[in-house]
Amino acid sequence: MWWGGRGRSFNIPPQKEPEMGLLRPKSMQVSGMEEPRSPQNSSCPALQYLPEEQVLAWAPGVRRGLEPELPGTLICTNLRVLFRPQGWKGRQDSILSSDYDFALSNIGRLEAVSGLGRPQILRPGSLLKFVPDEILIHGRDFRLLRVGFGDGGLEPLAFRVAMAIIQARAQKSQAQQYDRMTLSKACWGLGPNEPPVPLLETPEDWEAERRKHGVRGWRVSTVNERFDVSTSLPRYFWVPRRTLDSEVRKAFGHFHQGRGPRLSWHHPGGSDLLRSGGFYEASDPNREDIRAVELLLQAGHSDVVLVDTVDELPSLADIQLAHLRLRALCLPDATVAEEKWLSALEGTRWLDHVRSCLRKASDISVLVTSRVRSVVLQEQGDRDLNGLLSSLVELLSAPGARTLHGLQTIVQREWVAAGHPFLTRLGGSGGSEEAPVFLLFLDCLWQLVHQFPSEFEFSEFFLLALHDSVRVPDTPTFLRDTPWERAKQSGQFSSYTQVYTPGSPQSPVGDLVPRPLTVWDWGLRYSHQQILQFYNPCYEPHHHSHSYTPREQPTPSTLGPPRSISLFSRGTLTPMNQLCPWRDGFSSLMSSSRWFLRHNTSSDSLADQEWGLPPHWGPSPLPPGLLLPGFLGPQIRLWRRCYLRGRPELQTGLSAPTISGLLDELAQLQELLRTWSSGASPGAQTKPKDPVTPLSPAR
Repeated sequence: MWWGGRGRSFNIPPQKEPEMGLLRPKSMQVSGMEEPRSPQNSSCPALQYLPEEQVLAWAPGVRRGLEPELPGTLICTNLRVLFRPQGWKGRQDSILSSDYDFALSNIGRLEAVSGLGRPQILRPGSLLKFVPDEILIHGRDFRLLRVGFGDGGLEPLAFRVAMAIIQARAQKSQAQQYDRMTLSKACWGLGPNEPPVPLLETPEDWEAERRKHGVRGWRVSTVNERFDVSTSLPRYFWVPRRTLDSEVRKAFGHFHQGRGPRLSWHHPGGSDLLRSGGFYEASDPNREDIRAVELLLQAGHSDVVLVDTVDELPSLADIQLAHLRLRALCLPDATVAEEKWLSALEGTRWLDHVRSCLRKASDISVLVTSRVRSVVLQEQGDRDLNGLLSSLVELLSAPGARTLHGLQTIVQREWVAAGHPFLTRLGGSGGSEEAPVFLLFLDCLWQLVHQFPSEFEFSEFFLLALHDSVRVPDTPTFLRDTPWERAKQSGQFSSYTQVYTPGSPQSPVGDLVPRPLTVWDWGLRYSHQQILQFYNPCYEPHHHSHSYTPREQPTPSTLGPPRSISLFSRGTLTPMNQLCPWRDGFSSLMSSSRWFLRHNTSSDSLADQEWGLPPHWGPSPLPPGLLLPGFLGPQIRLWRRCYLRGRPELQTGLSAPTISGLLDELAQLQELLRTWSSGASPGAQTKPKDPVTPLSPAR
């Protein structure tokens, strides 16, 4: 069939049948085009395929936007769009490549560019009106892929691949997962020296975690094993040892979505950090139910602090709006003058939200570490900001949580198992409740890594990999909103089988262990060289003190009413007269009024109030292992390597992501220094260098 473009006509050739072992293209009609004879020199490169993946179209092109330009092939399948440079060879230990692969659900915007007109935005189901000179793929993870096409008879292939991407996006669902993927044991986790991440899907997992953290006075409850207490809670969680499951069931019924108070993390100094949904103040519990609620909140401590989580933090709508503004500002075609760019960045308010979260988490860390008490995070839904704050508090307060394994365990426990609605918050459900709370958490964590470079075992590149993984539908980790939904699909997930990798140190019998894939199977997407970049070479684990002596030694479980009840709000502790908003609780015996607040008028900082040092002594000393980040002015920075990946010209000043890259930069700087010392022009001595992408293999 003949098509016209730019004043001439040409024939649309078909895609050549690939060789044996490669992906076979699916027969596909693109806008009614027929299948003429194939060209002599058009072939799809070798591709290690996914189960049920079919190539729809491909076109030779050149990657643009970075110097030097890189020739290769743009390929569209029914699952993803990928660019393969010339000479690329698929690895045997990894199915996916993270450098140039875009899952269809990750494509935020698709543009076609012609030299004779304005760019056309190609939405799912739209029709391309011209033959493109260039295709721009904007990822929802801030990545950008620009592929240009020459005039050597390749325009028909460019048109075909553009239309294939349009139609594939229209047929792909955000929640659809790559089906029936298999993975050898050699690709599990971060390597043989790292323990597996506990998925917390069995009572044994929870009991092992309890013992590892030295948690006393708590037990694993099975009251929600059938999800009949709450579908958004995990099947198992920690409750005080003295409470019965029947009491837990009744008490949880008086909280929003059945999410009652339960242990999130135990500080080695004796404090307990709990998280809970909001009270159903309209409910009418009896005296026994109120007593059970207060016992859960008190958790055996004589000092209880309720934290209003949402106070001074952005709403979900604020987070979503700020993220949209940030993405628009970081696009290559953003129409903001260079001298106004920083002002526009502040106008997005994204950095303000990061600052607020770090400030709140720092205050809660002081509450947890200053004395032995029960600190309860209360959020109405208990599925968003509670997870963000509980994760940050543990990372700020516990050196052991700052390892790669520690961070993965926190994410699995406080986000995945705790029922954070990943699919909804990341825009996969099609609703109006999108808000990237988890990505805000990763930005807060990057700020900590930047401010304390020797305190964290993981590097910026691990955070980048985790940031990008939420958009890759290769595991069910981020594709469901609740543990109940994951359990409902367990039949599908359990169909994954393990394959034995020849040459693996494990025996075939020991390698064939059924196990569902998770996001922590990094070998699925990254090579061994890339995984090595997840580790921070500046990490100093030996300077951390493993001993901690609290100001107040833990006492046996308290059976009577607490001596101190406080509400932490707006940066201050306010004494309260009872724990619950209902009548007849035993703490109401302390006063006839309910929730009567006595505001603290002290002007001292929270740390000074908690440690009780006189002001003329200066700042309060921090307990061993506690980190208090700065969050004023320029202390909060833009994560440029993440947000400006589509604008490499704005990433000046970033160091190379690999040791070999740093050595290359050092050699170039030394060469420039010698050139300037000799009085010659530096431009004549330097050569353009192919930049190394953040997650590219080390050379």
